[in-house]
Amino acid sequence: MNYLPLAVAATLLATISYAGPPGLRVSPDGRALVRDDGRPFFYLADTAWELFHRLTRQQAETYLADRAAKGFNVIQAVVLAEYDGLGTPNAYGHLPLVDMDPNRPNQAYFEFVDWVVDRCEQLDLYLAMLPTWGDKINKEWGIGPEVFNTPGKAYSFGRFLGQRYRNRSIIWVLGGDRIPRRPIHIELWRAMARGLQDGDGGSHLITFHPMGGCSSSQFFHGEQWLAFNMLQSGHSRPDTPNWQMIEADYELKPTKPVIDGEPCYEDHPINWDPKQGWFTDYDVRKAAYRSVFAGACGHTYGCHDIWQFWEPSHKPISAARTRWQEALQLPGASQMPYLRRLIESRPMLGRLPDQSLLASPAGQGPSHVRATRAPDASYAFVYIPDGNSVTVNMNKLSATVISSWWYDPRTGKAQRIGIIANQPGLVQTFSPPTKGPGNDWVLVLDDASRYTSPPGQGG
Repeated sequence: MNYLPLAVAATLLATISYAGPPGLRVSPDGRALVRDDGRPFFYLADTAWELFHRLTRQQAETYLADRAAKGFNVIQAVVLAEYDGLGTPNAYGHLPLVDMDPNRPNQAYFEFVDWVVDRCEQLDLYLAMLPTWGDKINKEWGIGPEVFNTPGKAYSFGRFLGQRYRNRSIIWVLGGDRIPRRPIHIELWRAMARGLQDGDGGSHLITFHPMGGCSSSQFFHGEQWLAFNMLQSGHSRPDTPNWQMIEADYELKPTKPVIDGEPCYEDHPINWDPKQGWFTDYDVRKAAYRSVFAGACGHTYGCHDIWQFWEPSHKPISAARTRWQEALQLPGASQMPYLRRLIESRPMLGRLPDQSLLASPAGQGPSHVRATRAPDASYAFVYIPDGNSVTVNMNKLSATVISSWWYDPRTGKAQRIGIIANQPGLVQTFSPPTKGPGNDWVLVLDDASRYTSPPGQGG
C-alpha cells in the first residue's frame, strides 16, 4: 500500500493554498453561523455518510453537482465509514488505514477524499467531515473495530486531518451516531478535538453528532471546542417533537447555535419497519420548518437511499428501496432549499422563536404550529403543517401597515393575501389556501414599508 507518515502527509497538504468558500464562525450573539466576512450563513446540509467509501469520482460528481444546483451548501460525510469502512476498500480498492492503524493513513485513500474536498469548494459547498463513525471509539453496536483505544491515537488522527485540511472549507463533526457511555469515551473525543485544533490552528468549527434522541449539549456543551450543538431527532416516528430539543439547547448557557443534524430521512421506513410506512417529503418538511422556527441556525436533510448510496450491487441497509441516482430527484430534496430561500429573503441575524405570536393554540403532534420573527418584529413567519386556520396577535409586530403572504413549502412560491392596517389589540385569523395532511403553509407578515420583495426572493 502507498502511504505516508502522518506528519509528512499532513505537512505537504498544508503548504497548498486553495480558494474555496470563506471560513465560518459563530455570530456575536451566539445564535447563528456567519462567514468570515460577517455575512450570515444558513446551514443547509445533505447527508452523504458513505460518500468517501462507496462512490467513484464520476458518481461523486453527479451527486455533488445535483446537491449544489438544488441549493444545499453543506455535505455531511464520514472519513472512516460506518459500514466496514476499515475492512472494505473504497471504489478504487483502497482502505483508509494501513493495518487498521490510525497512525498510518493510506495516502491513496485520502487522494479521493482530497478530490471530494476540492470539488465541494469549486461548487461552493462546505464539507461537514466526520473523522470517524462512532463505532471506532464505542462499538456499542455496528462493525467497528475500536481502533481509537487510546487518547494518543485519537489525537494523532485528529491532528493529521486538521493539518491536511487546514485551509479548506471544512466543518468538523465528531461523534457519528454514538454518545459517550464511559469516561474514556469523553477522553477520546476530547483528544481528537484537540488534535483537530492543533492541526488546523483552530480555524474550523467543531460539533458532535450523537445517537438518536440525544444532543451534543448533554455531554459537551461547556467544552471550548464545541462551537455549536447538534442533535439527532431520528427516525422512530412521524412528528417527533424536535422543536422541544431545539428549544432546550436554545436556552442553555453559554449561548451556542443549534441544529438538527439527523431528523427523519425521506424514504426511510418508520421506526425501521416498512410495515409502518415510509417517511415522505411532508415529514421532512415538518421537521425542517419546526426546528428552524424553534431557533435552529439551519437544518440537515437526509434521504435513506442516498446516505448509503444504495444500488442493487449493495446489500440494502434498513430496507433501502430506491437506487440513489433515482432518489436524487425525490421531492423533499428539491423542497428543502425553499426553506433556505425563505430565511435568507429577510434579515437572518437575531431572528427569534416566538410562540407568543399565536393567539390560537399551537397544537401538538401533526398539528403543531411554530412561529418566528425578526428581533425588531418587522417580519414574522408562522408554519402551519396542515392548513388549519391560525390566529395571530398582530400587536407583536412593530409595523402599522403589514403586508401578508402565503409561502408554499412545496413549491417555494408566494401568493399575496393583502395589506393589513395594524392597531393595538388587533387579533387576526388567517386561513391557508388548502387544508389537510400534506398541505403545509407559511404565513408571512411583513412591514410593508420595509419589505417589497415576495418571501423567498431577494434578501
